[in-house]
Amino acid sequence: MSGIDFSDPATIAFLTDALTAAGVSGLEISRPGGQLRIVIATGNEARIDVSATSQPAPAAQPLMTVKAPMAGHFCPGSPLRSPAAGRLPRTVSAADILGFLRVGPVLLPLCAGRAGILTKQLAEPDALVGFGDPLFEIEPQS
Repeated sequence: MSGIDFSDPATIAFLTDALTAAGVSGLEISRPGGQLRIVIATGNEARIDVSATSQPAPAAQPLMTVKAPMAGHFCPGSPLRSPAAGRLPRTVSAADILGFLRVGPVLLPLCAGRAGILTKQLAEPDALVGFGDPLFEIEPQS
């Protein structure tokens, strides 16, 4: 029997619908190499976090590329931030949310994952992106 692909948008949507219908407040699945967390908030809204464990980047590579953890529509920035916060280049921390992937009604936050200078946005707003597609470039701070 093959394993379930928890990065598949259809699987995440199915799990979100099932949790909402059952009245369950959340689910967390951890495996070597990644984690999926679905939290059902009041008003039947869901927050989904998907993280993958990866090997550290070699020191010779000065740029880090933030890649899509799954397929979805790319939404840069945040509707709650000022337009000035979207200007590039800008300093970001590892926990900063750079944008979102929209999968149906669900928004998946895209964290920087590394402190540095956000220099480029590589995908167009509302573009359909696939797993591993490059979305942003971050230079390490000197």
